[in-house]
Amino acid sequence: MLTRVEENKAYSNLQLNSALQRASLPREDAGLATELVYGTISRLNTLDYFLERFVTKGIQKLQPWVRNLLRLSLYQLMYLDRIPPHAAVNEAVNLAKRRGHQGISGMVNGVLRSVLRSKDELVLPSGLPPAERIALEHSHPLWLVERWIDEYGEGAAEAICRANNEPPAVSVRVNTTMISREGMLAELEQAGVKAAPSALSPEGILVYGGGNMALTDWYRDGQISIQDESSMLVAGAVAPEPGMRVLDCCAAPGGKTAHMAELMKDRGEIVANELHEHKRKLIEAQAERLGLGSIQAVTGDALELARRYPADSFDRILLDAPCSGLGVIRRKPDLKWTKTPDDIGEIAALQRKLLDSVSTLLRVGGIMVYSTCTIGREENEQVVRHFLDTHPGFGLPEDSGGTWGKLHSDAEGAGVQIMPQDYGSDGFYIARIRRFF
Repeated sequence: MLTRVEENKAYSNLQLNSALQRASLPREDAGLATELVYGTISRLNTLDYFLERFVTKGIQKLQPWVRNLLRLSLYQLMYLDRIPPHAAVNEAVNLAKRRGHQGISGMVNGVLRSVLRSKDELVLPSGLPPAERIALEHSHPLWLVERWIDEYGEGAAEAICRANNEPPAVSVRVNTTMISREGMLAELEQAGVKAAPSALSPEGILVYGGGNMALTDWYRDGQISIQDESSMLVAGAVAPEPGMRVLDCCAAPGGKTAHMAELMKDRGEIVANELHEHKRKLIEAQAERLGLGSIQAVTGDALELARRYPADSFDRILLDAPCSGLGVIRRKPDLKWTKTPDDIGEIAALQRKLLDSVSTLLRVGGIMVYSTCTIGREENEQVVRHFLDTHPGFGLPEDSGGTWGKLHSDAEGAGVQIMPQDYGSDGFYIARIRRFF
């Protein structure tokens, strides 16, 4: 899996899910495999920094599978305490023998035994510049750390990086067209699953040690969906009401679409647009599982929506915009190694075009929500400010109401920027915009 992620730029979460389904591992082993894959990717540049001391010709000269075997083994030696060091080394040597030849297994054995002898010396040198120290200590690209320090300060940048290396919480959203949150909590308790109500979302529940919630009857029967708490705030910010006509511009896989339909009591119409046909089917499957009939999934480019629908024809619009995704690094650790500063600039330009285009579809008095799962100002605050500065008929509504409204009243900018360290949820940006004339 690690080699596929490195060589083919495969998504770690998709690789892991499909591999675990094929392997049918016991729960404990599936948990360990998940920890090893995500942990190794999360700590990549720190592992490479220390391995360079022990690999004579440099780790970049090694075959990718050998390089990843060394990373995987060093991760266990440095960051895990339940795997005995000799077991981690022996397993690595056996894997090297099976996949390579005697020379490779001898090299792997030599490198890892040298690491064990020098384990107390695996510390960063003192006196590193702040950005470099944070990048190596918390394993993030230097350019990204420098950017976050510039935008939010050294303390906040380090807190972001630290939070990104923590395991993500498991949270579910209750389908309130079928069952109340209190009713769902009671069912979980009766089944012996430890859970607590979300402090962020009125429909959210945090689940502790419940295993894969997507394999439960509650999920299959449509009573719950798996969704991060920050993401649940988006539908609350849209605040759709029964009977409204709502446009979800970039809707797949349909979690926020379904949440809006649930808040509308499945009365009204939601046009859920998605660029790709296979992703449109995901939206339809989600609606069917949840028993929601108000969702109409369509395929098309979001930039073309203003040509497909009459102006002023929607009461609510959600633009959950394509973004760099840097708020969900704890779920997709490979993201931090694949994004570049140029990517962010290109995405921000597309976001501005999308916001400009779909805004014509909002009726006077209607609400448009702009959201992303990233945490940089260029894709968030600056995009919304640019829109407001160039569209005099639009502004910020005075009273947003609900949980999201409380968060917004505490925010300084045009929207709410949730950091990964704030609530233990994903990094998210949400801005609520009203059309006044």
